[in-house]
Amino acid sequence: MASTVVQQGLPSSAAAAEHHGLRWRLLYIMLGFSAGLPFYMFSTVLALRLQAHEVGLVVIGFFAWVQLLPTFKFVWAPLLDRYSVPGFGRFWGKRRGWIMLAQLGIFTALVAMALTAGDRNLPLTALFAVLLAFWTTTLEVAADAWRIELAPTQEAQAPLAAANLWGYRTAMVAAGSGALLIADLPGWGWRGAYLAVAAAALVPFPILAAMEREGGQTGQRVPALASGLVASGAILGAAALAAAAVGWLLLGVAAGAGIDSQTNVTPYVLVICMVPFLLLAAALPRIRRMPAHAPMRRSLVLGPYVEFFWRYGTLALALMAFVSIYRMGDVLALNLSKPMIKDLGYSLTAIGLADSYVALVASIVGVGLGGWMAARWRLGWALAVAACFAALGNFAFVWLARQPVDSTALYIATAADQFGNGMAGAVFVVYLSMLVTPAFAGAQYAFLTGFAFLLPRLLSGAGGGMVEAFDRLGYDGFDLFFLLSGVLSLAALIFLPWVARAAEHGR
Repeated sequence: MASTVVQQGLPSSAAAAEHHGLRWRLLYIMLGFSAGLPFYMFSTVLALRLQAHEVGLVVIGFFAWVQLLPTFKFVWAPLLDRYSVPGFGRFWGKRRGWIMLAQLGIFTALVAMALTAGDRNLPLTALFAVLLAFWTTTLEVAADAWRIELAPTQEAQAPLAAANLWGYRTAMVAAGSGALLIADLPGWGWRGAYLAVAAAALVPFPILAAMEREGGQTGQRVPALASGLVASGAILGAAALAAAAVGWLLLGVAAGAGIDSQTNVTPYVLVICMVPFLLLAAALPRIRRMPAHAPMRRSLVLGPYVEFFWRYGTLALALMAFVSIYRMGDVLALNLSKPMIKDLGYSLTAIGLADSYVALVASIVGVGLGGWMAARWRLGWALAVAACFAALGNFAFVWLARQPVDSTALYIATAADQFGNGMAGAVFVVYLSMLVTPAFAGAQYAFLTGFAFLLPRLLSGAGGGMVEAFDRLGYDGFDLFFLLSGVLSLAALIFLPWVARAAEHGR
């Protein structure tokens, strides 16, 4: 690990402990803010925007699959571990170079979503939403790897994880509530909302750019920056073309299979959800028999993931099941909570106000308490308590649906949701960080966080169809959906006896 850190111009592991003070926490608040700001813009805010343009609930549910892209970040995460952005890496260092490039990508994708805010061409809307998700995810991969390299112990990791989540959730609240309030202003609309968030997304760029790179030569600054800008333009363009090609391919497959807004996709999604577990179970015996010099264990692309399964053995399957359902309630609620609240009769302004100071305070308190628990408690107990509070946040939406339209009830439900999810998020980040090998920090953490949200986001994409199916059966669709999502979060507790100590003994 020491060689990796020195290579990036960062303090060594031994010296890093001395740097985990206010400076690094402020840095990770800023990095969390950079990653959190665009997230609602391709999830809940986009769902409300599509609803305002009379897009059907099932199609809105399909757009939740844009959030699937971060689950596949393990595909390109090894590249971020191995390579630097041309020019930017020489100017800012490997990790920060990728962060700066990702911020430029986020800005351009938000501007593109603003220019297509009328949603007259849904495939084009989906393309720019995918690009926004891609660059947001790339920023997270680089920032998470940097954090894990800086803080290799549970005690050191918890403060940085909490700081990162404070920034992340503050930005989510600022973007989510701010975008809705701006969209409700006369003359602004959805285009103005996305442009305002795009401008805010660019604010951290000059601040991070001005920070001196530690412990190394800065190189020829002007030529390096110039080549970095040229390289960034090429990479941004290549990413756009790749996203368009994948989008056209998926649309063609969907059309060929007869899938449209009237199709009940839930059975297909449930089958797909089982595929990763079956593949992992089939590959595990072979992985365990591999010698240290096996090509797959030394591979740039597969090596980090083979090492994880070789190290944990059969316990890896329990770990995968656990991380897949621990944040289930949070993800399922994310895409449909705002359409449900709007359907109850609340205005965009009322939703925006609830998502501002109420959500911010509740989230900060939840993250802070979760970080404190992760630093001082055994991780098993912290995970269990946080899961219970996260489930209560989902049940709060069931309670809200039974109340008359009232701001106080909306604030209580929002606070319960944000507090529980903030607490669970902080504990979960520390837990996952302790499972990885520092030598493969970016790739293994990307794999774990991606797999953690694969099943929930697949089900979330079918959420609109699930709600309508429940309605056809004579139930209140939204009620049953949020009740089910809370119960699924509690189901993660079944795995705790097996997985709670893995983070302590797996490295």
